[in-house]
Amino acid sequence: MTFPEIVRPDPDETPSGALRVFTFFRDRLLSGELKVGDRLLAERELALALGVSRPVLREALRSLALLGLLDIQHGRGAFVRAADASVLGQALTLCLAPEPNILDDVLQARIAIECQAIRLACGRANERDLQAMAGILDTLVDSLDDPETGSGVDYAFHLAIVRASGSSALMKIYEAISPLLMRSHVERRRDTFREPAITSQLVDAHREVFLSLARRDPDQAERALREHFQIGDDLRRRNLIAAYQPQEKQP
Repeated sequence: MTFPEIVRPDPDETPSGALRVFTFFRDRLLSGELKVGDRLLAERELALALGVSRPVLREALRSLALLGLLDIQHGRGAFVRAADASVLGQALTLCLAPEPNILDDVLQARIAIECQAIRLACGRANERDLQAMAGILDTLVDSLDDPETGSGVDYAFHLAIVRASGSSALMKIYEAISPLLMRSHVERRRDTFREPAITSQLVDAHREVFLSLARRDPDQAERALREHFQIGDDLRRRNLIAAYQPQEKQP
């Protein structure tokens, strides 16, 4: 693979060598000059073109390989790979994990992604997508008493919505935050599985989301999805109020 000549940067005015390598790789992917399966320039040529040392280049390429973005083959060179969302997700989780109230924040991101996804899915979902969601919905009913299993089924249902949107961008973003999403699902299920009224609502809410999508009604589908998210929030708010509500004195 050959590239247009790269102007060597002034070391006093540019970021670190490793960052230059990452920026080069990102920009070439965005411009379409690099595609999956392409081989990068030879190490010596690339280091010279980017104005970085070969050890710095090697370390940067190794980091990209760890992220699943490159396949480094001894004696052949470095080849562009399709991004592995699970690997990128681990890196993103490490970046986000120290943030305060991260699960609440991730939930807001999840709502934004899923609400757009379900609107798209109302126009794009095919019969296979709907059958997959229907099967997951049946399994969901059988897992209400098990927060661990139930959270996995719950995640699968919502993942199916995003997949049915037909948007690779939404899908990759959703998969990238999946470790945090799974943790969020587990905690929300632990909050609700001992509340019969809530678990009953949970089934009805998922069913309404599915039916609205199957009817291809984007406004109702998004409304049903938002109402579903509200169930857990309302329960936590009630529990918090109950915990701090003064108890009436017994006569």
